[in-house]
Amino acid sequence: MHAASRDALEQSRSVLQSRLSANPAGGATGAKVGSELFSVVDLLEGDRSLRVAVADSSAPVEARQDLARSVLGWKIDDTTLEVVLAAVASSWSNPRDLREGLVTLGREALLLSAKEQGQLGAVEDELFRLGRIVAGDAEFEQALSDRNATAESKRALLGQVLYGKVTAVTEALASQAVARPEGMPADDIDSLSRMAAEIEGQSVAVVTSASELTQEQQDALSRKLAGIYGREMTVHVEVDPAVIGGVVVRVGDEIIDGSVAGRLAAVRRALP
Repeated sequence: MHAASRDALEQSRSVLQSRLSANPAGGATGAKVGSELFSVVDLLEGDRSLRVAVADSSAPVEARQDLARSVLGWKIDDTTLEVVLAAVASSWSNPRDLREGLVTLGREALLLSAKEQGQLGAVEDELFRLGRIVAGDAEFEQALSDRNATAESKRALLGQVLYGKVTAVTEALASQAVARPEGMPADDIDSLSRMAAEIEGQSVAVVTSASELTQEQQDALSRKLAGIYGREMTVHVEVDPAVIGGVVVRVGDEIIDGSVAGRLAAVRRALP
C-alpha cells in the first residue's frame, strides 16, 4: 500500500475506533460494522465503475460521499456508513487500495468486537488452527482458492468444516478470506491470526517440536521469547517428528532453529 493510502487508512481507522468506542452496544456493533464493510467490499468488487468513482481523488469529496451515500445509505447501519464516508473522503492511491482498506477496517471491527466480548484469544487460536488445517490439505486449499469457483460455493465449502465449531467472529473472518479474488486462503487466514494477536498486544510464535509440549513448557518458552522480543508472545505448537529433538521457533520472518535436525544439518554443511 502506498504512503497516501496508508494515511487514508489511518484516518479511516480513527473514525472506526471512535465510533465503536462511543457506541454503548460495544461488541455487537463492531460485529455488525465488520460484516457490513465486507458487504460493501463485495459490492465494489462487482462494480468497477463505482469502485473507480468513489476512489477518484480528483473529484470533490462531497461528490464522492454523495455517491456512496446514495448507493449504500439504505443498505447499511449509520455507523458503518460513517466509516465508509470517511474512507471515500480520504485520498487513496488507487481504487484497489480503497477496497483493501475497507477489508482491513472490516477485519479490525470484527476483531475489536471479539475483544469487547472477551473472545479475542479464542478467535486468534481458532484462526491459527484453521490456517494449519487449510495449509495441510492441498486439495481443500485448492478448492478454496479456485478462481473459477464462486464466492458462495467457497464459503459453503468452508462452512461445512466450521459450522458449530468456532466463534461467529472466526467464521465471518474466514468466510471473507476464502471468498477474496486473489491470494492463498491459508496465508490470508494466518495474517488474520497475527492481526488478532497484535490487537491483543502480542506477537505469534510458531514452535515446531518433535513431540507435544506441556503447558508448563509452553509458558516458559513464551516468557523467554517475550524477554527476547520485548513484548508478550502467543505460542502455537506444531508437532513434527522430523525435528528429532529441541524446537524450531518462527516469529514473523525470523527463524530460531534449536532442533537436533537443524544442528545435524549445520554439521553436514560444515563438512568438506
